[in-house]
Amino acid sequence: MRSGFVTLAGRPNVGKSTLLNRICGQKISIVSDKPQTTRLPIRGIVNRPDLQIVFVDTPGLHKPVTALGERVNSAALTSLDDVDVACLVLDATQAFGRGDEWVASRMPKDFVVILNKTDRASKERIARQLISASGLQASEFFAVSALSGDGVDELVTYLATRLPEGPAWFPIDAVSDNDEDHWVAELVREQLLAVTHDELPYSIATRVTEHEGNRIRVEIIVERDSQKGMVIGKQGAVLKEVGTLVRKQLPAGTFIELFVKVDKDWQRKPDRVQRLGY
Repeated sequence: MRSGFVTLAGRPNVGKSTLLNRICGQKISIVSDKPQTTRLPIRGIVNRPDLQIVFVDTPGLHKPVTALGERVNSAALTSLDDVDVACLVLDATQAFGRGDEWVASRMPKDFVVILNKTDRASKERIARQLISASGLQASEFFAVSALSGDGVDELVTYLATRLPEGPAWFPIDAVSDNDEDHWVAELVREQLLAVTHDELPYSIATRVTEHEGNRIRVEIIVERDSQKGMVIGKQGAVLKEVGTLVRKQLPAGTFIELFVKVDKDWQRKPDRVQRLGY
C-alpha cells in the first residue's frame, strides 16, 4: 500500500480549497472569493485500493500585517515540513510575479507546480504562465481546472506515484479530519464572507461555544461595534440568512443559534488570536 501527505501551498485566492474539494469529490474546505479565507490547514483524504493520499489545504501565503496574518503564514509554512510532496498552486489568470517567486523559494525540494483556473485563461496565457514558471526548481508541471475538473485526475495519478509504501494514516472511510464543531464554525464564516462587505471578512472569527444534541450555538466575533450591526443586519436579516444557508449544509433537524460579540482589534493581539484557535 502507498500512503502519504501532499501539501497544497500558494498565494491567497489561487483556488487551493476548490482544488482540494474537487480532488476529494466533496466539500472539505470552505471557499470564497475573498482572499485569505483559509486560516488553518485542512486535510482531505483520498482512499483508493492500496492507496491513501492525505491532502493538506493551507492558508494563502502573504505579507502579514496583523498577529492573525503572522499565525496564518506560520501555519502554512509549517505544513510544508515533513510531507511527501509539496505543490505550489498558481493562478492561470494572474501573471507570475514576485509573490509567487517568494512562495516558491520556500518550497521543499522536488515540489510540483499546479497551474489552476485554466478554464478562465486562454491557451496562449496558460502557455506564457508555464514558461514563466519553468525556471523554478520543480519536478513536474500540471495545468488544471479545479472548477471543471480538467487535468485533476492526471494530477492525482502522478502524485500517487510519489508516495512511499506505508500504512493508512486514517480510517479507509474517512474523507477529512475536520472536527465537527470547527466545521460548523467555518460554515458560518463562509456564509458571512458571502453576504458582508469587503472590510469585514478579515475582522470576523467564528467558534462553537455550545453543542448539545442537534442544538449548536456559534459565536461570531468582530472588532468594532459598527461591525456588529453590519453582521446582524436590519432586524437580524443577515444572521437569519446566514443561519438558513448553514442549516442547508447540516443534517436535518439541526438548530443553529448565532450570537455576535465585539472583541476590539482581536486580530492584532496575539493572545486573542491564539484564544480563537489560530
